[in-house]
Amino acid sequence: MSPRYDDEQSGPPAGLLVVVAVQAEADAVLRGLARAGAPGVPVEVLAGGVGPAAAAAATAAALATGRFRLVVSAGIAGGFAPHAPVGATVVASGIVAADLGAETPEGFRDVTELGFGSVRHRPAPDAAALAAKALDAVVGPVLTVSTVTGSAERAAALAARHPGAVAEAMEGFGVAEAAARSGLPVLEIRTVSNPVGPRDRAAWRIGEALGALERAFAALPYPELLQEAADG
Repeated sequence: MSPRYDDEQSGPPAGLLVVVAVQAEADAVLRGLARAGAPGVPVEVLAGGVGPAAAAAATAAALATGRFRLVVSAGIAGGFAPHAPVGATVVASGIVAADLGAETPEGFRDVTELGFGSVRHRPAPDAAALAAKALDAVVGPVLTVSTVTGSAERAAALAARHPGAVAEAMEGFGVAEAAARSGLPVLEIRTVSNPVGPRDRAAWRIGEALGALERAFAALPYPELLQEAADG
């Protein structure tokens, strides 16, 4: 079963689904919810797996129950300097599939340019603004990648292709795609564990990022978020 924090398990289908990749992130979110006390709405936390495909499949299966009004993709992420330093909290203004497309002689072209669909979801704007204010978060596009960036060259290429990008992770677009197909609003909330760029495990601050994730989910105004998502 998915880990849960649900103070109204027999209540109406008016809940929040939080999708993370791995159990350590789920545990951090659950600790935050415990610190928040009764959040006022049912909340379910789902560790859906790593990468956009696993995240989309797990989210779609959960949403098929019809219990939710808002979906949040959450977890730790790499941050683009100088916008999102290690330890920062990020709220997405756009959820972007950054490497979904084709390499061509003229450079990378995403699937929108190729005429095969969309590579961007826009989170519920009023709910995103409310979350960002409550969390004192950095706001900007969050990139979804299937291969984590490990070089300065790729970091620079992504930043040039997606001006203002603040973070990269591996699940947001999959979660957003499943939410959109269910007609539900989505948010993405990330805390930064490392800079996007050369892969240096010694520079990762995973514990710090998980602590920030816990604090974020202790501070969110849950009933107001669902109301803003419904109104938006």
